[in-house]
Amino acid sequence: MQKRWKIGSLFGIPLYIDPLWFIILGLATWNFGSSYQQLGTTVGWTVGIVMALLLFTSVLLHELGHSLAAKSQGIKVSSITLFLFGGMAMIEEESKTPSQAFQVAIAGPAVSIILFLLFKSVAISFNDTSIVSKITNDLAGINLVLALFNLIPGLPLDGGQVLKAALWKATGNQFKAVRGAATAGQILGYSAIAFSFVLDYYTQDLFTGLWIMLLGWFAIRNATSYQRVATLQETLVNTIASEAMTRDFRVIDAKQSLRTFADAYLLENNRQQIYFADADGRYQGLVIPEKLQLIERSEWENQTVQNIVIPLTEIASVEESASLVQIIKLLETEELSHITVLSPAGAVAGIIDKGDIVRTLAQKLKLKITDSDIKNIKADRNYPPGLQLDNLAKSIMN
Repeated sequence: MQKRWKIGSLFGIPLYIDPLWFIILGLATWNFGSSYQQLGTTVGWTVGIVMALLLFTSVLLHELGHSLAAKSQGIKVSSITLFLFGGMAMIEEESKTPSQAFQVAIAGPAVSIILFLLFKSVAISFNDTSIVSKITNDLAGINLVLALFNLIPGLPLDGGQVLKAALWKATGNQFKAVRGAATAGQILGYSAIAFSFVLDYYTQDLFTGLWIMLLGWFAIRNATSYQRVATLQETLVNTIASEAMTRDFRVIDAKQSLRTFADAYLLENNRQQIYFADADGRYQGLVIPEKLQLIERSEWENQTVQNIVIPLTEIASVEESASLVQIIKLLETEELSHITVLSPAGAVAGIIDKGDIVRTLAQKLKLKITDSDIKNIKADRNYPPGLQLDNLAKSIMN
């Protein structure tokens, strides 16, 4: 993963710069500096770097608008990053309603419109020929373009988020709304690439054409990512525990002695096993083998497995109808290796761990995950790097 550099924080939100940001900073400085050369070489390039920095300050404030709107809804914002294509606020959760999603989406362009009005009012208050008037007038125009460009209706742009909120309101289905807005983003991306070729052909402006092509590629890439995430999240919501659970556990007699249990199951078993205790045909609870260490070996003959059992009512468990979203959140918040699934009668129906969740998703979505991968997930108790299910589950509204 490419390293980001932290440059500070605002309202408790960490601010980062991606190394590629310096490329666009240099291009912006060159562009602005060239247009101010009538002021002299030194002044022109000084104004150029100042304008470039103010441009990205405007971008930062735009993203801060999104972030503060999200924070006002109790949503955590993990960071804001300036990168090659502008800025990005990492908002960890989805808003709970379409209207709240709209508020977060429109907050960025609203900030840009406010900056446009502020810079325009400053420009008007100075003489038309003054350098202050020219700089502030240019900054006003930049913020207006920033607002209007971001309102283009297609993900990943703010307009796409607005469109998503509208589709969510109309259909009542958050995931269908994301896919619709993402499809609009893909169409816009392909249109931008096609337009870049037309522009190159008629104007021979290779730089502008290449930049538009890169923006189109960025839109397609991110819109496709939105679609994939929406499909994955919808699968997490609609898949229930009974579809993912396994019976990879053993049921043992709660009345047997600890010595018998240790000899028969622990000393002869090379891999970690999950045990549930049973007495008179009823589940008693989860066996905790580590508790053997707290009991003198001389007492193993006299005490039963019941002494190292945690009752089912006291362990983390879910019903068979629980969604994978609920299970993933419970695994993370309780820092568990597995979750027990209970039947309607209160018996142990199965268990689920991270490997079982990934295996089920792989089967449903035809992901390229091997049995060896699943085995490693179960052993490491970590999701694959490209499948951060804990974060995806967290972002889904309750």
